Amino acid sequence: MRYKKLLIYTLIFILQIIGVKSLVHYPEFVEKYYSNGIYPVISKSFRFVLGWIPFSFGDIMYAVLIIFLIYSIVKLFRKRFKNFLKFLTEALLITNLVYLSFHVLWGFNYYRQPLHKVLKIDNDYTTEQLISLTQRLIKRSNELHALLEPVDSNAVDFDQSISTVFKESVNGYDQVEESFPKLDYPPKSTKNSLFRYPLSVMGFSGYLNPITNEAQINGLIPPHRWPLVTCHEQGHQLGFAKENEANFIGIIATTSNPDNYFKYSGYIFALRYCLSEVYMRNPQAGELLREQIKIGILKNYAQSYEFWSSYTNPLEPYLEAFYGNFLKVNNQPAGMQSYNYVVALVVNYFKVRSTLP
Repeated sequence: MRYKKLLIYTLIFILQIIGVKSLVHYPEFVEKYYSNGIYPVISKSFRFVLGWIPFSFGDIMYAVLIIFLIYSIVKLFRKRFKNFLKFLTEALLITNLVYLSFHVLWGFNYYRQPLHKVLKIDNDYTTEQLISLTQRLIKRSNELHALLEPVDSNAVDFDQSISTVFKESVNGYDQVEESFPKLDYPPKSTKNSLFRYPLSVMGFSGYLNPITNEAQINGLIPPHRWPLVTCHEQGHQLGFAKENEANFIGIIATTSNPDNYFKYSGYIFALRYCLSEVYMRNPQAGELLREQIKIGILKNYAQSYEFWSSYTNPLEPYLEAFYGNFLKVNNQPAGMQSYNYVVALVVNYFKVRSTLP
């Protein structure tokens, strides 16, 4: 009987994988019936039910699963693998349930249409357009720095609490909803993760729990990153699963926010990506542009660098490789490099705007 269950669970898992991978050929179907059909109902329902809870329900759920896994492994060794067949059967059952839940509750969004098609913007750009936008981003970032910190050589010191950031984050979506009605965000479900230290060690600023649809933020990261990371994870909640797309959503939500701290967080993030791309295409132009950036902004960048450097550990290359492979499995062929493709979206979004918000 146990062997029969093991065979059935294995076949079900294989069929699930085949079914999910076949969706890569039907992005229009996923876009229409899941991302803009079933998913918004699922997402808003979970955010309504769990959003009011002040702590992360999803983190507690993960903790229980981890404890259960450790208990099961210890039990397996204590019985000297006599219960191995039972352990394997139960593990396959749980794997099936998690795999199904992951995709039905959120993961099918990996197979939707590319964001530039959804928002009807281009996905290519010239080096001249990139340099032009980078110059504009430098000008706007410098202006915002002057508003928030009178001394050019000082980093901007955020005086907002993380709970205030969570509360004010939805205001940016209100500003862009007329242009992009797909960005209707409320209700809110954003939490300061209970696993902040492990997230820091693993190199994550935040994550979306795909089962509970809670946006988890690593509150240990430098405060100037809070607004951008919060809006990034909220972008995932809205159904934009790919990292480059969530980065773009984070940028337009922060830069459209009436609060200057949000704008600053979004603009210096966009600037860092664009400037890095300029350096790759034209190092000399990149160096000239860097010299125009206020020292205080560079010090904010340094805060992030120093933070992540303090958590450097021997496991980091393996964790990065694991997450890179996870992205590739979930329809992001470039893996970790998919983060860099946000530049194309940013260039084409801002190029038609005579002034930056």
